[in-house]
Amino acid sequence: MSEANAYSCIIVDDDEIDRLTTLSFVKKYPFLSVKGVYDNAAAALAEIEQTRPHILLLDVDMDGTNGLELRRQLLQVDACIFITSYPDYALESFELAALDFLVKPVKTDRFAASMQRLEEYLLLRKKSALLDHSLNGDTIFIKDGHEHIKIKAADILYLEALKDYTGIITRQKKHCVLASLGNLLKDPSFSSFIRVHRSYAVQKHFIDKITPQEIHISGISIPVGRSYKKALEKIIM
Repeated sequence: MSEANAYSCIIVDDDEIDRLTTLSFVKKYPFLSVKGVYDNAAAALAEIEQTRPHILLLDVDMDGTNGLELRRQLLQVDACIFITSYPDYALESFELAALDFLVKPVKTDRFAASMQRLEEYLLLRKKSALLDHSLNGDTIFIKDGHEHIKIKAADILYLEALKDYTGIITRQKKHCVLASLGNLLKDPSFSSFIRVHRSYAVQKHFIDKITPQEIHISGISIPVGRSYKKALEKIIM
């Protein structure tokens, strides 16, 4: 990946050796481009408006504004990884949507695992199809990168919850939209779907067989959640 296409990141750590260590690690990954290295949160904040990074690599325990407080002010940044000597901060860091939490001294293989997770996450965000709008209730336009893909609602087999995303599965392809399953089902285009599990909703006319534990759709088995069985009973009756 060229530097122009790389994801920008900033490093904030008040320990010079730790800053240089993190910087040396990051330079091994071509998909990242370091736009700033700072020894305190105030200096980093002053530059954020200009750099607008995709990733934050933050120490937690720093004088003045600590890493957690800095992240709280920068929740709009796509990804944040905390690197700290204090494992007790882990729970609070994940409450601030941290992608990962590394404990110093960071080992090479642990950093590599974190970078793999980061790259996969960024790729999902970049390539994920975003639900753009519906047309006449039977056609859905999916925004994938700079292209718009038209999908007939009647061709969708089922929907699968993927945390903040939802998979839209057709016979030909699996798309991914940045919308929760619950919110997606509120769209009139998905009125023919029934939720059968916390993570799944299926298109009614594709159901081949229903058992107490599963629904079969075009050779695919979808689990049935206990709290959704009553809704299925209405289909059978």
